[in-house]
Order: sequence, then structure tokens, then C-alpha cells
Amino acid sequence: MTPPPDRTPPHEEPQLRPSFAVRAAVVDGRWRCELLAPDAGDELPALEAALGEPGGAGWPGPVVLVVDSRLYFVALRHGPGGMVRALVSDATFLEAVLAAEAVERYGIEVRTGTTVDDAFDPEEAGVPGGDLDLFADAGLPAEELAAILSDDLWADEMLLRIAGRVGFAEQLVAAAAA
Repeated sequence: MTPPPDRTPPHEEPQLRPSFAVRAAVVDGRWRCELLAPDAGDELPALEAALGEPGGAGWPGPVVLVVDSRLYFVALRHGPGGMVRALVSDATFLEAVLAAEAVERYGIEVRTGTTVDDAFDPEEAGVPGGDLDLFADAGLPAEELAAILSDDLWADEMLLRIAGRVGFAEQLVAAAAA
């Protein structure tokens, strides 16, 4: 006798908007995510302002996360002395305004020899740039972050993994669900 087929629906990963900007912060001991823009923000000064005052929020400090068309993300946090620390999931994607602006504004090194055409070369695309220790104080060391960024994932999928590891995946899904 053959057992009946499994009718359990397959597990579906949460779907986020293709582009969005959120602010994630610890409030009263719990992570909270607030949607800043339903589309990717494109002005770094406005995104920096969304971080709030340096040292003004709980530990770990707030982070602003921007996903642009699922192709790359930018993450911003305050560092020592109020400077802004930045991470771009693909620092070679310089034809995108926000990625190029972040690379320039925060002095993110892009591997020499990288060209705009490299963004379409699977061997060259997806090179992260910036501060890989951005989430270290929240429990995600640089080595683990680098492993997530090197996986063959869309930017929103990378952020879901990061948020899951740090502890705000559920809140991110609630704020940026498609």
C-alpha cells in the first residue's frame, strides 16, 4: 500500500519589496524596524539623518538598510565619534547612483581593475566593500558576514540572513514585506 502524498505546503521564504529603506534599532530591549521609504532611498544625507544622533539609541546602535532593486544593499551605522560606518554589498555596482555615492562618500575601496562591465561578469560581480565589522557588536563577526555576502543571493535575501543572525528578521519582514 502506498502512503498518501504529503499535502504539506512547501516552506516559503518571506518576500520583501524589491527596493526599500528601513531603520532597525533596539527599543526597550527589542529590535524594531521602521520603513523609511517603500523604494530605495537615493540620498545619503537623508539616510544618515535617519540614524539619529550618535549614541542616542540603545545598544547596538541603529542601522539604516537600503535595498535597490534586489541587486545590492547599503547599510549605515554610527561609529566612534559619530562618524558613519558603511557597507555596500556590491561595491563594483557603480552604475547605481546610491552604490556609487556610498563608495565615494565613505571612501570605500573598490578592487583595482574593476569596471562597470564587471558588474555583468559573474566572476567579477558581487564584491562587498566597506566595513565588514558593521554587525560584529550585534553578534555577526566579519568572517560570517563575508560568507553571507559571498553566497549567490539577491540583496534582500542577504539582508534577511543578516537580520536573522542579528535577531531582527521577523521585524524586517513585517516592515518591508512585499
